Amino acid sequence: MTVNAILIDDERKALAILKNKLERLCPNVSIVAETQDPKEGLELIQKLKPQLVFLDIAMPKMSGFDLLAEIKDPDFEIIFATAFDNYAIEAIKHCAIGYLVKPVDNKDLVETVNKAIQNIIDKSALKKNKLLIENLGVQTFQNKKIVIPSHEGLEFVKMSDIIHFEGDNGYTLIHFIKRKPILSSYSIGYFNKLLENQSFYLIHKSYLINLSHIEKYLNEGYVILTNDHKLSVSRNRRSGFLNILKN
Repeated sequence: MTVNAILIDDERKALAILKNKLERLCPNVSIVAETQDPKEGLELIQKLKPQLVFLDIAMPKMSGFDLLAEIKDPDFEIIFATAFDNYAIEAIKHCAIGYLVKPVDNKDLVETVNKAIQNIIDKSALKKNKLLIENLGVQTFQNKKIVIPSHEGLEFVKMSDIIHFEGDNGYTLIHFIKRKPILSSYSIGYFNKLLENQSFYLIHKSYLINLSHIEKYLNEGYVILTNDHKLSVSRNRRSGFLNILKN
């Protein structure tokens, strides 16, 4: 499958490097336009209706996020480019949107493009893009959402509704406040990395818990959660866990 793409980056050199890499490494990407001006990029997106947009985040006058927010129904797949902006990467990861860290690694580029093409086939872009815009305007943990990949597709859930994650043979069972658990095809390591800057803590190689849902900590090394689950805290994690609770 060949997809039409637009490249938007205010740095001329970065734009040229990305174009060259795509032409060499990603023959299934057809570049239909490129620009250093985000306002022109917005016009190009509206005119050409690409399937894929490579979008720099940190641009003068209009950031990549600002550009995205200007589009009513952003139904194209996005691959963001960023230079170690932790806040931006965190926001993007929560929404299962692709990103590349500058300078762009060849292997990362190919893998991210291949995943984006699969997402285009699955037609999941619109919901993910709208979720990103929504999350960027949300300041409280209680209202932020993440995307959970499951066998049935993508689940969009509030972080605060998750009680804990339970890893099992590469899969993860996710427990919620008011609904039945769902099984994700992603490992608990994926979710631990996704939520590393949020109110979650990996108390055991198989348990990632929401700190907001702790009812009690028992001296013998167990936590009781709001769903009455009693989970073991690994010995090598107890000290760090107790420090988190005290602070």
